[in-house]
Formats: sequence, structure tokens, C-alpha cells
Amino acid sequence: MRPLRYSINVTLDGCCHHEAGLPPDEESMRYWTAGLARADALLFRRVTYQLMESAWRKPASGTWPDWMDDWQILFAETIDRAKKYVVSSTLTRVDWNAELIRGELGQAIQQLKQEPGDGLWVGGVTLPRTLADLGLIDEYEFLVQPVIAGHGPTLFAGLRERIELDLAGRQQLVSGAVVLRYRSPRVLA
Repeated sequence: MRPLRYSINVTLDGCCHHEAGLPPDEESMRYWTAGLARADALLFRRVTYQLMESAWRKPASGTWPDWMDDWQILFAETIDRAKKYVVSSTLTRVDWNAELIRGELGQAIQQLKQEPGDGLWVGGVTLPRTLADLGLIDEYEFLVQPVIAGHGPTLFAGLRERIELDLAGRQQLVSGAVVLRYRSPRVLA
């Protein structure tokens, strides 16, 4: 069974808006690139999918924009070619290497987890909360930014029950951000 990993940037006060933390730097982008590269597929809800697509899909011209540095291009190429699953009741079709997930979410994700491979990666805010409520997330990874946002969406707002986790690792980045990795106790090391 392949694990489902949830990864996100978060501020010290739990804000997870994509503009609340530090601007991406080379070290953090290389970290996220490696994380995406080890996933067999990415899971998004519609809003996150469309946000990522607008930022990281390779332009029709086949040439990345001039504003992208090499380390941003590496991230863009990794996410661009990744297999994606999109949970949406409003989209009628997706492309960008993606498939729609419809119907009973828990059953669909459990089926994806049963397939062979290295793991699934989920991003965003609302989908991970739902998956956490269903007990489907095996690993949690937070890149904690040394910033207090004071406002914005927070992680797991509205979660039904407390979830206890085991620390699986930590890493400090030059920027002062700290990566914290946690694993569900039901997942064997």
C-alpha cells in the first residue's frame, strides 16, 4: 500500500495561505521539487489544481517564462509532468496530465492507495482536512515559515477529532524555515 503524504507551507500561527509565508527561495523550491518527484501522483481539489496549473504548467510555446530561474524551472517541470487527480464536483473535464475523481471520496482515495508505488502527495487546505477526517493521511509534512501572519486560512480548521502523530523527522533551512514531518502511528516506519 502506498502512503498518502500531506505537505504544505505554514506560518508559525498556522496560516496556510500561499502568500502568507516567505517568498520561495532556491533551497525551499529544491525541497518541494524532491518531495513531488517521489510521489506517484498528486491530489488536488479544484481551486488548488487551478492555482498550480496557472503558475506551473508549461506554456504552449514550450518555453518557460523569463522570470523563472533554473531552480524554479526544475520545480515547474516536475509538477508539470506529474500525474494528477482532481477532486471536483464542478469541473467537467481536466487536462494537464490529470483525471477527475468523482463519487465517494474515501473509497476513491483508498483505491488509489492500494495501487503499487512510492506514494501519493496531497496539497491544499480543504481536501487534506477531509482526508484527515477520514483517517486516510499517513504522513504530514509542514514547512514552517518564521512568520506570524495574523490572518488567513489555517490548517485543519473544523477537523472533527484530534489526530495524534509521531515525529518522523525535522530539518532546518537556511531561511529559518523548519520542515517538520509526522507519521500516523498506524504507519510502520
